[in-house]
Amino acid sequence: MNKFLKNLPFLTRLSIQEKIMFAKRLSILIRAGNPILECLRMLKNQPGSASATKIYSKIVSDVERGQFLSSSLASFGNIFGDFAVNVIRIGEMSGTLETNLNYLAEELKKKQELRRKVVGAMVYPVIVVAATIALSVLLTVFIFPKVLPIFASFKFDLPFTTKTLIFVSGFFINFGFYVLLGFIAAIVAFIFLRRTPGFRTFVDSWVLKTPIFGRLIQSYYMANFCRTLGLLLKSQISIVEATKISASTVKNMVYRREITAMSENLLRGEVISKHLAKHQNIFPPIMTQMVSVGETTGTLSDTLLFVSELYENEVDMITKNLSNTIEPALMIVMGALVGFIAVSIITPIYELTQYIHP
Repeated sequence: MNKFLKNLPFLTRLSIQEKIMFAKRLSILIRAGNPILECLRMLKNQPGSASATKIYSKIVSDVERGQFLSSSLASFGNIFGDFAVNVIRIGEMSGTLETNLNYLAEELKKKQELRRKVVGAMVYPVIVVAATIALSVLLTVFIFPKVLPIFASFKFDLPFTTKTLIFVSGFFINFGFYVLLGFIAAIVAFIFLRRTPGFRTFVDSWVLKTPIFGRLIQSYYMANFCRTLGLLLKSQISIVEATKISASTVKNMVYRREITAMSENLLRGEVISKHLAKHQNIFPPIMTQMVSVGETTGTLSDTLLFVSELYENEVDMITKNLSNTIEPALMIVMGALVGFIAVSIITPIYELTQYIHP
């Protein structure tokens, strides 16, 4: 029955905001002196999404049967994640569950804000590019064909730009449906291929190498990795286990692969900084140097949290400057494309007036 519940579609999603509210509310209820089972029942009865209600019901059922909260959350796979499960587990073992839940809520909120900055920075260019393409298609497929009969009646040779536009317009009018089908098929194929480890690793590697965005994505993952590992080490989790958990929280396959390899090398006695130094294309030298200092001085967890703050500040700086960096290039491309279409239409009309009035 439990396996069936876990595989139900509506139990496979829980927004990060819902996770934050779950941890925060549960922390407050426990602080007020309520038994944990009663707290969970209160949360279950709160208005919320169908997914949240089902998940809370399952958690209440598990705890009623004597399971720990962390064990119940772990049964949901990646819905809560290893980081949250381990923070709660340590809170249960040390008698600081209320403190750890509040701490978890704050950390999830920080990650949410960081992710919003990255996504927000990438939305603007996508909107501008989509608007440019839509405008170009509108002019080429719907507007230009209306003046095409006029050009066909001209007795002089049309400019090269106009001939090019006529060809492009004709192509999209005749084969636009197939182009659209091909585009949809490419998206569907990409979604399915993205689920294969090899293709996903290739895409994630390519993303890290893209100009501007590559640096932003790298800083984002560095901030998350350093913060997660630092917090787990502060919670007295062993460095090998903490590294494994950190790897499971990273979505980029390139970073996940290297962090997983890092945990395996730690078992053989290698220090983190040595592994980082071998992969400076994805782990910048400054990070390697600071981690090495933390290992030497015995302050690795604090050092990682400090490095995390550095990369969070870098993400903030990049996102603020991104529009100023990309906007001029996007405006040039958009202006050139629309200008080409306008010139292709206006030039023959101008030449016609010259032909009529020499």
